[in-house]
Amino acid sequence: MVSVRIREAEEGDCGNILRLIRELADYEKLSDQVKISEEALRADGFGENPFYHCLVAEILPVPGEPQGPCVVGYGLYYFIYSTWKGRNVYLEDIYVKPEYRGQGIGSKIIKKVAEVALDKGCSQFRLAVLDWNKRAMNLYKALGAQDLTEAEGWHSFRFEGEAMRELAGK
Repeated sequence: MVSVRIREAEEGDCGNILRLIRELADYEKLSDQVKISEEALRADGFGENPFYHCLVAEILPVPGEPQGPCVVGYGLYYFIYSTWKGRNVYLEDIYVKPEYRGQGIGSKIIKKVAEVALDKGCSQFRLAVLDWNKRAMNLYKALGAQDLTEAEGWHSFRFEGEAMRELAGK
């Protein structure tokens, strides 16, 4: 079993985070939708009022190995607000490189986000998953998450691009 550390991302991690975002998009068969840049990740996550927070999972080298830690996963989250429940955290992305899956790294990232959420007084921890990703759904359920589509019938929607401009009258 490899030695893993989950830590808060630093500005210098943005290149690795972007690489992993692209891998996740490819895994989800949505790679054409990635428009973010490393510069945008830096500006949006590490300024005075960050839009997001991020954890990285890194494999620690065996003592005596010349290379340093290697980033193999990430969890990108931000805070939202529920008019019914108050403070919430939303896990936008969680990804672990395929060759490191099945070792508990994803669970460690999720548990760390839960810890952050509780420390910030959040009452809920939310995330979404594609309907075909049964492995992820099974993990979330095993960790105690409730499937809101099954339980309450919620569906997620979004406005973007032209629809958003039209809605705003611009």
